[in-house]
Amino acid sequence: MIDWLLEPWLTLLAFFETGGQVLLLIFAAAVLLWMLILERAWFFWRVLPKVERDVHAHWFGRAERSSLGARRIREALLDRIKLSMSRTLPTIQVMIAICPMLGLLGTVTGMIQVFDVMALKGTADARAMASGVSRATIPTMAGMVVGLSGLFFINRFQARVRRESERFGDTLSVREVTA
Repeated sequence: MIDWLLEPWLTLLAFFETGGQVLLLIFAAAVLLWMLILERAWFFWRVLPKVERDVHAHWFGRAERSSLGARRIREALLDRIKLSMSRTLPTIQVMIAICPMLGLLGTVTGMIQVFDVMALKGTADARAMASGVSRATIPTMAGMVVGLSGLFFINRFQARVRRESERFGDTLSVREVTA
Protein backbone atom coordinates (compact mmCIF):
# COMPACT_ATOMS: atom_id res chain seq x y z
CA MET A 1 0.00 0.00 0.00
CA ILE A 2 2.74 2.46 0.98
CA ASP A 3 4.77 1.50 -2.07
CA TRP A 4 1.83 2.37 -4.30
CA LEU A 5 1.60 5.82 -2.72
CA LEU A 6 5.33 6.49 -2.80
CA GLU A 7 5.97 5.25 -6.32
CA PRO A 8 5.03 8.51 -8.14
CA TRP A 9 7.20 10.56 -5.78
CA LEU A 10 10.14 8.21 -6.17
CA THR A 11 9.75 8.38 -9.94
CA LEU A 12 9.68 12.17 -9.79
CA LEU A 13 12.81 12.25 -7.59
CA ALA A 14 14.59 9.90 -10.01
CA PHE A 15 13.62 12.20 -12.87
CA PHE A 16 15.06 15.22 -11.01
CA GLU A 17 18.29 13.32 -10.32
CA THR A 18 18.56 12.36 -13.98
CA GLY A 19 18.05 15.86 -15.33
CA GLY A 20 20.08 17.82 -12.82
CA GLN A 21 19.39 20.85 -10.65
CA VAL A 22 17.97 22.94 -13.50
CA LEU A 23 14.94 20.66 -13.45
CA LEU A 24 14.10 22.04 -10.01
CA LEU A 25 14.03 25.56 -11.49
CA ILE A 26 11.85 24.34 -14.36
CA PHE A 27 9.55 22.64 -11.85
CA ALA A 28 9.27 25.87 -9.83
CA ALA A 29 8.55 27.84 -13.02
CA ALA A 30 5.92 25.27 -14.02
CA VAL A 31 4.22 25.55 -10.63
CA LEU A 32 4.15 29.34 -10.90
CA LEU A 33 2.92 29.19 -14.51
CA TRP A 34 0.08 26.83 -13.65
CA MET A 35 -0.90 28.88 -10.60
CA LEU A 36 -1.22 31.92 -12.87
CA ILE A 37 -3.19 29.93 -15.46
CA LEU A 38 -5.58 28.63 -12.81
CA GLU A 39 -5.98 32.14 -11.38
CA ARG A 40 -6.97 33.49 -14.82
CA ALA A 41 -9.38 30.60 -15.36
CA TRP A 42 -10.96 31.34 -11.97
CA PHE A 43 -11.15 35.02 -12.85
CA PHE A 44 -12.97 34.41 -16.15
CA TRP A 45 -15.27 31.83 -14.59
CA ARG A 46 -16.20 33.46 -11.25
CA VAL A 47 -14.90 37.03 -10.91
CA LEU A 48 -15.54 38.56 -14.34
CA PRO A 49 -19.35 38.25 -14.16
CA LYS A 50 -19.34 40.17 -10.86
CA VAL A 51 -17.07 42.87 -12.27
CA GLU A 52 -19.34 43.22 -15.31
CA ARG A 53 -22.44 43.51 -13.12
CA ASP A 54 -20.74 46.25 -11.08
CA VAL A 55 -19.78 48.18 -14.23
CA HIS A 56 -23.29 47.78 -15.67
CA ALA A 57 -24.80 49.01 -12.40
CA HIS A 58 -22.44 51.96 -12.34
CA TRP A 59 -23.08 52.88 -15.99
CA PHE A 60 -26.86 52.46 -15.99
CA GLY A 61 -27.14 54.06 -12.57
CA ARG A 62 -26.02 57.31 -14.15
CA ALA A 63 -28.76 59.79 -14.99
CA GLU A 64 -26.90 61.15 -17.99
CA ARG A 65 -25.05 58.88 -20.48
CA SER A 66 -24.78 60.82 -23.73
CA SER A 67 -22.51 63.79 -22.99
CA LEU A 68 -18.82 63.85 -23.83
CA GLY A 69 -17.93 63.44 -20.16
CA ALA A 70 -20.23 60.43 -19.85
CA ARG A 71 -18.66 58.82 -22.91
CA ARG A 72 -15.22 59.28 -21.38
CA ILE A 73 -16.47 57.58 -18.23
CA ARG A 74 -17.80 54.72 -20.38
CA GLU A 75 -14.40 54.36 -22.09
CA ALA A 76 -12.70 54.34 -18.69
CA LEU A 77 -15.06 51.59 -17.49
CA LEU A 78 -14.34 49.52 -20.60
CA ASP A 79 -10.60 50.03 -20.15
CA ARG A 80 -10.87 48.96 -16.51
CA ILE A 81 -12.62 45.73 -17.53
CA LYS A 82 -10.04 45.01 -20.22
CA LEU A 83 -7.18 45.72 -17.82
CA SER A 84 -8.61 43.43 -15.18
CA MET A 85 -9.04 40.63 -17.77
CA SER A 86 -5.45 40.87 -18.99
CA ARG A 87 -3.77 41.57 -15.65
CA THR A 88 -1.48 38.52 -15.36
CA LEU A 89 -1.22 37.62 -19.04
CA PRO A 90 2.19 39.32 -19.52
CA THR A 91 3.59 37.35 -16.58
CA ILE A 92 2.25 34.12 -18.09
CA GLN A 93 3.91 35.02 -21.40
CA VAL A 94 7.23 35.62 -19.63
CA MET A 95 6.99 32.28 -17.84
CA ILE A 96 6.25 30.51 -21.14
CA ALA A 97 9.37 32.09 -22.67
CA ILE A 98 11.57 31.34 -19.63
CA CYS A 99 10.86 27.61 -19.40
CA PRO A 100 12.53 26.56 -22.69
CA MET A 101 15.47 28.86 -21.90
CA LEU A 102 15.91 27.17 -18.51
CA GLY A 103 15.83 23.83 -20.30
CA LEU A 104 18.50 24.99 -22.69
CA LEU A 105 20.61 26.13 -19.74
CA GLY A 106 20.28 22.65 -18.27
CA THR A 107 21.38 21.10 -21.53
CA VAL A 108 24.41 23.35 -21.83
CA THR A 109 25.52 22.69 -18.24
CA GLY A 110 24.94 18.96 -18.76
CA MET A 111 27.01 18.95 -21.94
CA ILE A 112 29.82 20.78 -20.14
CA GLN A 113 29.78 18.06 -17.49
CA VAL A 114 29.88 15.35 -20.18
CA PHE A 115 32.89 16.97 -21.87
CA ASP A 116 34.65 17.42 -18.52
CA VAL A 117 34.26 13.73 -17.73
CA MET A 118 35.47 12.79 -21.20
CA ALA A 119 38.49 15.07 -20.82
CA LEU A 120 39.37 13.61 -17.41
CA LYS A 121 39.01 9.99 -18.46
CA GLY A 122 40.64 10.59 -21.80
CA THR A 123 38.28 8.26 -23.58
CA ALA A 124 35.90 8.71 -26.45
CA ASP A 125 33.53 5.89 -25.55
CA ALA A 126 30.51 6.48 -27.78
CA ARG A 127 28.13 4.66 -25.45
CA ALA A 128 29.12 6.76 -22.41
CA MET A 129 28.95 9.93 -24.47
CA ALA A 130 25.46 9.07 -25.78
CA SER A 131 24.27 8.39 -22.24
CA GLY A 132 25.60 11.74 -21.05
CA VAL A 133 24.07 13.62 -23.96
CA SER A 134 20.77 11.89 -23.32
CA ARG A 135 20.84 13.06 -19.68
CA ALA A 136 21.78 16.57 -20.76
CA THR A 137 18.79 16.92 -23.08
CA ILE A 138 16.19 16.05 -20.44
CA PRO A 139 15.99 19.67 -19.14
CA THR A 140 15.34 20.96 -22.66
CA MET A 141 12.53 18.50 -23.10
CA ALA A 142 11.05 19.41 -19.72
CA GLY A 143 11.27 23.15 -20.41
CA MET A 144 9.65 22.79 -23.82
CA VAL A 145 6.82 20.64 -22.46
CA VAL A 146 6.06 23.22 -19.77
CA GLY A 147 6.26 26.10 -22.25
CA LEU A 148 4.04 24.35 -24.80
CA SER A 149 1.43 23.57 -22.17
CA GLY A 150 1.24 27.27 -21.32
CA LEU A 151 0.99 28.39 -24.96
CA PHE A 152 -2.42 26.80 -25.39
CA PHE A 153 -3.85 28.68 -22.42
CA ILE A 154 -2.29 32.07 -23.17
CA ASN A 155 -3.79 31.98 -26.66
CA ARG A 156 -7.19 31.06 -25.22
CA PHE A 157 -7.00 33.85 -22.63
CA GLN A 158 -5.93 36.50 -25.16
CA ALA A 159 -8.75 35.52 -27.52
CA ARG A 160 -11.20 35.67 -24.62
CA VAL A 161 -9.99 39.16 -23.63
CA ARG A 162 -10.60 40.40 -27.19
CA ARG A 163 -13.98 38.71 -27.45
CA GLU A 164 -15.21 39.82 -24.01
CA SER A 165 -14.00 43.39 -24.56
CA GLU A 166 -15.96 43.66 -27.81
CA ARG A 167 -19.03 41.99 -26.35
CA PHE A 168 -19.04 44.16 -23.26
CA GLY A 169 -18.51 47.33 -25.28
CA ASP A 170 -21.42 46.36 -27.57
CA THR A 171 -23.60 45.61 -24.57
CA LEU A 172 -23.03 49.05 -23.13
CA SER A 173 -23.58 50.67 -26.54
CA VAL A 174 -26.81 48.79 -27.29
CA ARG A 175 -28.28 49.49 -23.90
CA GLU A 176 -27.22 53.10 -24.19
CA VAL A 177 -29.32 53.50 -27.37
CA THR A 178 -32.40 51.64 -26.07
CA ALA A 179 -32.35 53.21 -22.62
